Amino acid sequence: MAFVLGISAYYHDSAAALVQDGVIVAAAQEERFTRIKHDARFPSQAIASCLGHAGISAEDLDYVAFYEKPLLKFDRLLETYLAHAPVGFRSFRMAMPVWMHQKLHLSREIRRELGGAYRKRVIFPEHHESHAASAFFPSPFGSAAIVTMDGVGEWTTTSIGTGTGNRIRISREIRFPHSLGLLYSAFTYYCGFKVNSGEYKLMGLAPYGEPKYAALIREHLIDLREDGSFRLDMRYFNYCQGLTMTNDRFARLFGGPPRQPESELTQREMDIAASIQAVTEEAMLRICKSAREETGMSNLCLAGGVALNCVGNGRILREAGFENIWIQPASGDAGGALGAALFTSHQLLDLPRKPREPDSQSGSLLGASLAHGEIQNKLDELGAVYRHQPDQETLLREVSSHLEQGRVVGWFQGRMEFGPRALGSRSILGDPRDKDMQSRMNLRIKFRESFRPFAAAVLRGDAADYFEIGADQESPYMLLVTKVREDKRLPADTPATGIERLRQERSVVPAVTHVDHSCRIQTVDAGRNPCFHRLLEIFKASTGCPMLVNTSFNVRGEPIVCTPADAYRCFMETGMDVLVIDGFLLLKEEQPTRSDTPNLREVFAPD
Repeated sequence: MAFVLGISAYYHDSAAALVQDGVIVAAAQEERFTRIKHDARFPSQAIASCLGHAGISAEDLDYVAFYEKPLLKFDRLLETYLAHAPVGFRSFRMAMPVWMHQKLHLSREIRRELGGAYRKRVIFPEHHESHAASAFFPSPFGSAAIVTMDGVGEWTTTSIGTGTGNRIRISREIRFPHSLGLLYSAFTYYCGFKVNSGEYKLMGLAPYGEPKYAALIREHLIDLREDGSFRLDMRYFNYCQGLTMTNDRFARLFGGPPRQPESELTQREMDIAASIQAVTEEAMLRICKSAREETGMSNLCLAGGVALNCVGNGRILREAGFENIWIQPASGDAGGALGAALFTSHQLLDLPRKPREPDSQSGSLLGASLAHGEIQNKLDELGAVYRHQPDQETLLREVSSHLEQGRVVGWFQGRMEFGPRALGSRSILGDPRDKDMQSRMNLRIKFRESFRPFAAAVLRGDAADYFEIGADQESPYMLLVTKVREDKRLPADTPATGIERLRQERSVVPAVTHVDHSCRIQTVDAGRNPCFHRLLEIFKASTGCPMLVNTSFNVRGEPIVCTPADAYRCFMETGMDVLVIDGFLLLKEEQPTRSDTPNLREVFAPD
């Protein structure tokens, strides 16, 4: 029996994952416990959660794996600083103390953080090996092409490889500073959003604009070849030597300085977002087509932060020539912890791997769950007014009735999701037929920009009736965008451009239909999440609609809720109407008036 603990830390989205004999046991992100979004500190609480779920301690571990090679990353940083010296000295001066005292001594730091109980070997796979392992080993494929794309690991920013049995092999890579992820982040920064979290906003803003600047990007910023290889013109970027992503030359190219965060969004930003999204999709597609030609594989696995660009993923599914694709739900740095543990188990320890249907990710419901008594004690401590309904079928019918009445439901069930998406375990749910639901949930509940789109959680068997997706295709982890079928669309009543398009009712499920008739979908099946699947079945039986609006249970700037206390606080301080925590149902109108909890709209700063 071999327990392997994987860790990602110190850069972005720290996480821990526990694997036993090659089987995923648990995985969690540190931000959920500390309530600090994208928390990059050592994942002490995430580790404790994973070990606690397995009923073991640190001394029971056989191996610990860190998701990248710190010495190789340090080599890249030093070479980059020296290449641009003396420019960049401020960044160098800020980075070096942390490296000298902590990041160059990770074996020591890990053992110290584990309380001295772990004295065995620490493994350091490369960053993109961890991504590749996280993509292939949980997939249902015996063999597959593997593509990883992100900002940067040690040196690699993009890789193509293969997976067969219990082995992965990377055959081609693109190296820093040429990075598709950093190119997209540069435009995230330029449009006034926060790098490493605002990329979702940029993708959501793109359909409101026209790709007027795409030719300019191709001409000046990126030399994109037919085989998917590319080079960036570094004269326009500042991330190698400075503390910003772009420079004055970049600003002159696009006609002005970066947008100030929280200032008004103009048509210019919408057009810029549409342009970089178009170029990014083209690059993603060429890379994956090249992987298809080079490997001859009919299956594709994706990971890395760029694999969270679900619009680009949709194009890959339709156009890259693969029969099947599987995308790691935690494609960013958090998923590197899982990949490091799986890489150690299969590639280094040579443990056998048997592909499973539909996959080995367990619906990505890999986090903590709570016992009935724990939930009740916490609700009592909070002074909450609740009703316990032990019969799940009765509870689900009541929840469905609330949803039919246009009420918004906070949904807290079972094990917590691993990755950035709420998949029906820590979700906020609404009726997609309600034309005002998108704006209501954005402004009164999420406290975020009204243009942000919502996903549809749809019964897998009904997805093809509403969306342009094959009857045999699935999107269980909300990582694909597709179009709403023509027969479900509604004609525009009046012409509109830009943000005015938000007010148009575009389909029979307007709350999940973006302005370009696209939708990010989560196909729900009984195997991965039986409780959520049954709720959708009941809602369909009553309304004829086989889907619900599904968005993460949090507000802007806050991680997804982790505990009943987190859920109750979010419920009380937002426009949610109903809260369901396992078998406990709470109605907003029955709760006591609270004066001791600050308003979340004021607490959470824009991210």
